[in-house]
Amino acid sequence: MYRVWNFVTNYSILLILGALIALVWANIDPKGYHHVVEWPLWFNDYIGLTTEDWIKKYGKGYDAFAYSETTRVLSFHYLINDMLMAFFFAIAAKEVWEAVILKNGSLRGKKAATPLFATVGGMAGPIAVYLGLAAWMGSDTYNAVANGWAIPTATDIAFSYLVGRLVFGAGHPAVRFLLLLAIADDAAGLIILAVFYPQGDLAPVWLLLSVFAAVGVYVLFNWLPRKMDAGNQVRPKSTWVRKKLSWWPYMIAGALSWYGFMKVGLHPALGLLPIVPTLPHADRAFGIFAAAEQHLTDLLNHTEHLLKHPVEIILFFFGLLNAGVEFNAIGAATWLVLAGLIIGKPFGVLLFGWIGARVLNLGLPEGMRIIDLFVIGCVAAIGFTVSLFIATVAFEPGAVQSAAKMGALFSFAAAIISIIAGKLTRVEKKDI
Repeated sequence: MYRVWNFVTNYSILLILGALIALVWANIDPKGYHHVVEWPLWFNDYIGLTTEDWIKKYGKGYDAFAYSETTRVLSFHYLINDMLMAFFFAIAAKEVWEAVILKNGSLRGKKAATPLFATVGGMAGPIAVYLGLAAWMGSDTYNAVANGWAIPTATDIAFSYLVGRLVFGAGHPAVRFLLLLAIADDAAGLIILAVFYPQGDLAPVWLLLSVFAAVGVYVLFNWLPRKMDAGNQVRPKSTWVRKKLSWWPYMIAGALSWYGFMKVGLHPALGLLPIVPTLPHADRAFGIFAAAEQHLTDLLNHTEHLLKHPVEIILFFFGLLNAGVEFNAIGAATWLVLAGLIIGKPFGVLLFGWIGARVLNLGLPEGMRIIDLFVIGCVAAIGFTVSLFIATVAFEPGAVQSAAKMGALFSFAAAIISIIAGKLTRVEKKDI
């Protein structure tokens, strides 16, 4: 339990602290908070919001800055959400990559089949509830909130894992099932962000920059040294590259890939995803939250641990710049996001998990019951981090975005619901 709590404190306490400060600040001095969020750090012609978009977001007082004839503005919000959050998504992508590609990966083979079916339900259910209720509320409401359909599909891995262990106990197979579902959910969420929420008009030719950066760094600094070391157990070339160059070639490739994503029109926070699979990786992993992973010396794990503390700080600022919602902003989108999470998730996971386990005869891990799928769905309804992020890209700043963010914050209620559901369904806790 200590290792899990240690992980959650490392990656989430600062995030929560930032979110709480933002909530208080935005309700005491909303104008001051908003201007800090959109504070211009650099007027330029290369990265950031277009000047027109920044003026619209900053609002009254923008003319106090000497922005001259520059076409872009690197704002505080853009720096965190579009640039630095790329490191957070890179860490998430690293876990997904391990789960899929390694021989002992948790998303390989038949063992992942039922959790993957449950993941589909855990996304289809929230979407159906969100859009269904929006349509029932009327065409005006539906048109205003429809673009936020992906917000309730998210699962916050860290908090869900902690609550899952509280409900099921550390040794229950449902905890492992929950992790598989959450990792697959993150993978699907990354795809949704890239495909359904592009930033402006698409310019596909720029994607070649990301492709060339990924292929180039893999061939020159991963494949070629290993090829030159073939038959030599000392591996001098690979060792030299590892010790002398370390992660610098991948950082440069990542910067190029990020710029390519920005120019192509995809969300730039996903810009490091093509680079993650190119880093050298040992053919083993101890699993997410495992303390033993800090002892792995391959470059991918080493880079992840180098990013650990910077990402903690980034998440603090992410919470600070995105969770500042006035309480009077609660509206239709709040309840739609919340309903999608706490109703759509549990029933979606239960239905699709049952189809996978019973109808398709894929089975469940030994020691798990069908009703445990419902409880897992309740736990997975904690959206928070990724739900907040999707809300910022799904809607323009304003009442609807603020209401949707409030729904993502309220999703912490799923923790209480999960504990109650565990008691009512008589979950037998199994500790290690």
